[in-house]
Amino acid sequence: MTGSVPPGGAILDADELEARWAHAWRPEQVAERLAGVGAPWCVVAGWALDLFRGGQSRPHGDLEIAVPSAGFTEVRDRFPEYEFDAVGSGRVWAGARAEVLAATHQTWLRDPVSGRFLFDVFREPHDGGTWICRRDESLRLPYDAIIERTTDGIPCLVPELALLFKAKATRPKDHADFDGVLPLLSRARRDVLRGRLARMHPGHPWLTKLAGR
Repeated sequence: MTGSVPPGGAILDADELEARWAHAWRPEQVAERLAGVGAPWCVVAGWALDLFRGGQSRPHGDLEIAVPSAGFTEVRDRFPEYEFDAVGSGRVWAGARAEVLAATHQTWLRDPVSGRFLFDVFREPHDGGTWICRRDESLRLPYDAIIERTTDGIPCLVPELALLFKAKATRPKDHADFDGVLPLLSRARRDVLRGRLARMHPGHPWLTKLAGR
């Protein structure tokens, strides 16, 4: 991803976004379409935590998955009847041309008939088979260390990373996700999250809870 977004792009207000995301797909729908894809992809954010918990705990306004940037074409090719729009800095670029993709991180799958958005693809930095954290490039891990699978075979981001990304700008739902998942985390997972959180967000309120027990 380059340092600045290109000109153009549409600004969508909150009400329009909510309406167009109202029929977002569920993880199992995306997993069915991506079966057999070679690129290491996974469900991230709130849905990843619910998959870890084994059930949906709250409504989700969208569905987000992550894929290494070089693997995006393979994902895109599984949805020839849809359009991918690039997203960045509060703007949406319809059609996701190469220069816009290079300057952005998110890509929304859009139904060209209804205009509905169905899921969000994060195109992640990587070095071959090594995932690179986009917020701290010193955090680098092999993909098999950051992806777990549910009993149904749906790949999801490990909870200690899903929570780390939620920690940057916490909303009520992020605190609720943390409180709901915390009792399910092993001591080892808590320690990993606490160490990374202390480095990236010193003084974060979750640190005290992670140190307990």
